[in-house]
Amino acid sequence: MTLPARVALGTMHGKEAALAPPLAALGIGLVTPAMDTDRFGTFTAETPRAGSMEEAARAKAQAAMAATGLDFGIGSEGAYGPHPVIPFAAIGQEVLLWHEGRTGREIVVRVMDPQPAYDHAEVADLAEAEGFLRRAGFPDCAVIVAPAPDLAPVAKGLRDRAALAAALRAAVPQSPEGRAFLQTDMRAHMNPRRMETIGRAAAELAARLATPCPACAAHGWGVIRQEPGLPCEECGGETALIGADILGCSACGAERAEPRAAYATALYCPQCNP
Repeated sequence: MTLPARVALGTMHGKEAALAPPLAALGIGLVTPAMDTDRFGTFTAETPRAGSMEEAARAKAQAAMAATGLDFGIGSEGAYGPHPVIPFAAIGQEVLLWHEGRTGREIVVRVMDPQPAYDHAEVADLAEAEGFLRRAGFPDCAVIVAPAPDLAPVAKGLRDRAALAAALRAAVPQSPEGRAFLQTDMRAHMNPRRMETIGRAAAELAARLATPCPACAAHGWGVIRQEPGLPCEECGGETALIGADILGCSACGAERAEPRAAYATALYCPQCNP
């Protein structure tokens, strides 16, 4: 199947910087219309995301398609927060969705970031914020300031120390706690680490678009999900770690399992380490 020469991209935060190069290698150019993607949800929750990550990415892709008249669209969505297992650690996930208007076919890529530039802190002034700023990678990664505890922001996208100090002075008096809530700005154009993760997702999408399905020859063959069950190196029993990648095609539904060529340590085995 022939890939399109132009694809609509739904973004207002410069994601084309990460997405364009891998797709350009396939002869695909991105068309980015002026649009407000914040209406599909914001990290600071002024507008809650409606639905799942995939639904938000799909809405962005379809809005870009409607704005450009193109039949192919791409949307992306990220989610960042505390790690579900490791205390005091954060984790991020990016979803990149390719949507084909005429058929409704989609190719979905998911990429995890185990060390995202995601952090927050409550401070009284700029001096108290220094530790957070070092961890966040300021000023490369911008920050957001709100009255504590996590109220409506008074400023976003701060990369200047003087502007940050002014925002802190504005936020502290509005806080019932007399403190400001600082957080990393997770918008792609304000967070280089997140942009890098989106680039990894773009490279994976390009690789899938370049790979034909062995059953029907449609573009997009690749990992569609993962299944647990990696065997224990001691007893051979199944663990909760990923044991196989499931490759598939969203055009014809063909699937193939590829077991991981590895073993889990007994630390992760429910039989050896109950």
